[in-house]
Amino acid sequence: MYELILLLEKEEDLKKVEEIISQNGGKIENKEKWGERLLAYPIKKKNKAIYFIITLTMDKKNVLPFKRKLDFNEKIIRYLLLVKKEK
Repeated sequence: MYELILLLEKEEDLKKVEEIISQNGGKIENKEKWGERLLAYPIKKKNKAIYFIITLTMDKKNVLPFKRKLDFNEKIIRYLLLVKKEK
């Protein structure tokens, strides 16, 4: 299980990220919007972003291609993918 934290410019860009997750064999367990916030410093010439956190499951072999697609997606200002430990 993984946690994906996203900073997006527009809320509509989340649909593209969801498509990338499903294309790589992932399944979204939970999706939460943290809202629009000012950034501490400009990232890609942006001063504010909409924060999202997505809990997802995905095969380990699909994680690297998934991260590559996120890296090349210009709609994503910044992301962080973490392994979520089971309780």
